[in-house]
Amino acid sequence: MRIYLLFLLLFFFVFTKLSFCDPRATQAALICTNRTAAAPERQTFITNFLAAMDVVTPLIVRQRYAAVVNGTGTTSVYAFGECMKDLSRNDCNLCFAQCKTQILRCLPFQLATRGGRLFYDGCYLRYDDYDFFNETSSSKDKTVCGTKDFGGNNTIFGANAIALVRNLSVKAVKNDGFFVDSVSRGNVSVYGLAQCWELVNGSACENCLENAVSRISSCTPKEEGRVLNAGCYLRYSTQRFYNNSGPDPNPKAGNGGDHKLAVILPTSIVAVVLVITLVIFFVKRKLLQKRRERKQLGALQGAVNKSKLNISYETLEKATNYFHDSNKLGQGGSGLVYKGILPGGKAVAIKRLLFNTRQWVDHFFNEVNLISGIDHKNLVKLLGCSITGPESLLVYEYVPNQSLHDYLFVRQDVEPLRWEIRYRIILGAAEGLAYLHEESKLRIIHRDIKLSNILLDKDFTAKIADFGLVRLFPEDKTHLSTTIAGTLGYMAPEYIVRGKLTEKADVYSFGVVVIEVICGKKTNSFAQNSFSILQMVWDYYVKGRLYEAVDPVLKENFEGQEASRLLQIGLLCVQASAELRPSMSVVVKILTDNHEIPQPTQPPFLNPSSAEISPAMTPATSNSKPESHSQSSGNSTTHGNIEPR
Repeated sequence: MRIYLLFLLLFFFVFTKLSFCDPRATQAALICTNRTAAAPERQTFITNFLAAMDVVTPLIVRQRYAAVVNGTGTTSVYAFGECMKDLSRNDCNLCFAQCKTQILRCLPFQLATRGGRLFYDGCYLRYDDYDFFNETSSSKDKTVCGTKDFGGNNTIFGANAIALVRNLSVKAVKNDGFFVDSVSRGNVSVYGLAQCWELVNGSACENCLENAVSRISSCTPKEEGRVLNAGCYLRYSTQRFYNNSGPDPNPKAGNGGDHKLAVILPTSIVAVVLVITLVIFFVKRKLLQKRRERKQLGALQGAVNKSKLNISYETLEKATNYFHDSNKLGQGGSGLVYKGILPGGKAVAIKRLLFNTRQWVDHFFNEVNLISGIDHKNLVKLLGCSITGPESLLVYEYVPNQSLHDYLFVRQDVEPLRWEIRYRIILGAAEGLAYLHEESKLRIIHRDIKLSNILLDKDFTAKIADFGLVRLFPEDKTHLSTTIAGTLGYMAPEYIVRGKLTEKADVYSFGVVVIEVICGKKTNSFAQNSFSILQMVWDYYVKGRLYEAVDPVLKENFEGQEASRLLQIGLLCVQASAELRPSMSVVVKILTDNHEIPQPTQPPFLNPSSAEISPAMTPATSNSKPESHSQSSGNSTTHGNIEPR
């Protein structure tokens, strides 16, 4: 019996197509409204938009859909997002992370466009200035047909497609608003998916899908068709695109004789087939592994294998007790981090890069190729790596006191950071950045400076970490134009709005960190009071009372003039104009010498009701990561507990 089970298992692995992670982050349509916010309301609407986007992401991670309202009156922002129900949790998170970034193409920052929808084949995101949560149809609904005609019998194909979508529209209503199915007749197979959004249920879902069926019929000469309604999504295709555990339909019938023959096969023939199957399986697996490694790592693989950085996967696996949860230090956007003990007794931090993040090759290349040769007391040292196992591993020096974010805002078992330590942390981070920008052999921009990427060693020395997003800055360039990446609340306005990347983007992020460390508050601490931390500090600066912004847990245990200087340096770094921000080497000189500090100009993202903003200071910020921080305005309402269907 066991040999038959093994044979069936091996047959499945060998002769079925291998399936890899696919978040289906393929754009079906981007639909932007032509309505924009009036100039007096623009900044508030933008701030509410950012706050809404900030709340949507964790809800998607937790429950795969999100409905959020932020703000009041004419500046309210309603936001809704959802993943297709056949996607895995990881695929859902990946799809939505990309969707959230691309919705910015509706230009909410420059024009404060009041509405936008982005349909991906795996997820959906919409924001608007009115309550659309139960909306089933609108003037913006769209039918998207494929570009390629079906190459066979169009009559049979059309009949199969229509029969399929009609069946989907009926069964989805009865199946919690979602259904996938296929029709195969006349050697023509068609696959389909129907889904109503979470808050559209009952008769509303039925009406939406009926409307979609009537409209998708216009696509049937084409191999693929989609209807993108306000309340639902309907798609058919000649290719199976959805994920489920059911088998593909087999248009060929009459296999009963084959099954009977298989039952009466002599044991000797089965044994021969089993041996051949085993050989094919292992050969095919080896070839697939080599092909994948060549495609993903290219020439870097050979260089790593020959370098002193290479550590075997088995060694690192044992060092972490096979990645036991008790050794888990944390999790970032690119993977999990574990504490490990190498054979010689040295403690290290080991990051497991996730293959299902599309940027993992860039991340690995950046860390190994760009950062491995860098050695500075304020940068986390890369000690080694491994690419020989089922995942890529990066090995760093172990930093025991976790991140600055953890120490300030998460851990309850530690004493508050003293003033002297905070000052030393800020100076160390500044020196680390100055080294990256100006002193190392390579001109490097980090792109993701934030509290959680500044680690603290046993002596509370600051160590900048996570170089997966770094960019090499050629000497002959004044700036780089690139897709945005980073964390909401820390990203410079010129980078968000125009994709213009220089070292001054890191300077801006550093300025936010300085203000957070001195004030003891995160960038979104004032979400319920229509204030941002930058605005609070700016208001104190205008009044000449910067020392009042210092973290109250320090009580009187700090020097007021020194605190005011540090906060003024922070404001200098977060000025809206990149040209006015100092270089990091200048920041280090100001911190270490008693230089006079220039007067800062007003930072961006302030509430116009309490501080006048010139037109040159109106850019705003966003991010491309699921984990983010934001300044927000207005009252934020999360519909995370709305009863689903």
